[in-house]
Amino acid sequence: MEMLSNMRVKLGALLATFSKTLDYVDRTLSSHHLRVAIIADDIAKAYGLSLQSRRDIFVAATLHDIGVFSLREKLSLGEYDIKNPYEHAEKGYCMIKEFVVLSDAAPIVRHHHTRWDDGRGRYYGQEEIHPGAHIIHLADRIEILLNKGDEVLKQKDPIVKAIRARTNTLFNPRLVEVFADLSEKESFWFDASYSEVDELIFNSEVIPEKELNLDELEEIARLFSHVIDFRSVFTVVHSAGVSEVASTLARLVGFSTIECRLMAIAGHLHDIGKLAVPTEILEKPAKLEEAEMNIMKTHTYYSYTILNLVKGLETINMWASFHHERMDGAGYPFHFKGDSLPIGSRIMAVADVLTAISEDRPYRKGMDKETALFVIQDLGSKNALDKTIIKTAAANFDYLDEVRHDVQELVRQEYTNLKTGICFPDSHPQNT
Repeated sequence: MEMLSNMRVKLGALLATFSKTLDYVDRTLSSHHLRVAIIADDIAKAYGLSLQSRRDIFVAATLHDIGVFSLREKLSLGEYDIKNPYEHAEKGYCMIKEFVVLSDAAPIVRHHHTRWDDGRGRYYGQEEIHPGAHIIHLADRIEILLNKGDEVLKQKDPIVKAIRARTNTLFNPRLVEVFADLSEKESFWFDASYSEVDELIFNSEVIPEKELNLDELEEIARLFSHVIDFRSVFTVVHSAGVSEVASTLARLVGFSTIECRLMAIAGHLHDIGKLAVPTEILEKPAKLEEAEMNIMKTHTYYSYTILNLVKGLETINMWASFHHERMDGAGYPFHFKGDSLPIGSRIMAVADVLTAISEDRPYRKGMDKETALFVIQDLGSKNALDKTIIKTAAANFDYLDEVRHDVQELVRQEYTNLKTGICFPDSHPQNT
């Protein structure tokens, strides 16, 4: 199949691109994860770590705040002294530890706010903490201290002074000395503040060259669907439902097994652009006003531009990002219509509507079968959604609703476990 032979998705490129979306929640932290990755790698290299360790640190750095769901939490991370930083670190660890391709980075994420504490922070119980965790902790605080709107070299001395003041309490003294030596190089500061940080990342030897297989790509897509949806109690299970309905509907209309898996990935990622939409709009308990709807409409554009940055995701991007386009051309944001809409995009559009109207939302309860069928069939009669796909969906409504419900209950339990701390194997010793 041509679409698969051309699909060569590299782990490093995917994580570097996706990590930028983590900062969409608060634009004042623009490219925070990538800058931390750059600073951390400079320190790790000067500290003498192997290339493989540096790559593990890179992966962890791109995901280190993945456990942050709310804007309030995100804003608190912009403060130099963070209150209770361990909760989001534990959540991030729990979110990624089961994914094989990310498992080496998981413990680093877990301990990236562990204080050195006169050497006691070198261990977690009987286990020695990966030095990358302390490196990311230091790099993270350096990045937070940087004022990106000001000339960078004049910030050197105040930042070094602030870091030295926490030597042996927050930070490993050896790492502080490595940083102090690096700080004498203008290039270190220019890299840390460079506006085109993506260029530095993609030209770095530390970015993993590993090509993802389909299983691994599905894993990461599912992880990012949690990042997208866990921001709001009203969207916690949405992408999981869309993914399951879309892939099942694709099979019912004749897609191959591999195409159905690609559809599942597209479903997980279809709303990634919603990270740029304020939570108050996502959770508004009433119909959106025109200005708010205009902001909401940007999410498909952001989904497209984000996924378009990752080579190998071209087909997945079309299927995912065109889910609000309509057969009559009245959709958004590109106003494709008719045959210009790939069949995968048409399937995704039906799956998104069917899933959304079946879910509870801030302003209404999920629709029953009769009402849901009326809504999608009415959209078909108005040439908004593909009539053939709607016919298949209507004929298999009970089955589609069952698979949606089952997968969404599993994800809802994952979310509950994260929120209540059930997934944490034990509490962080410094969180007491």
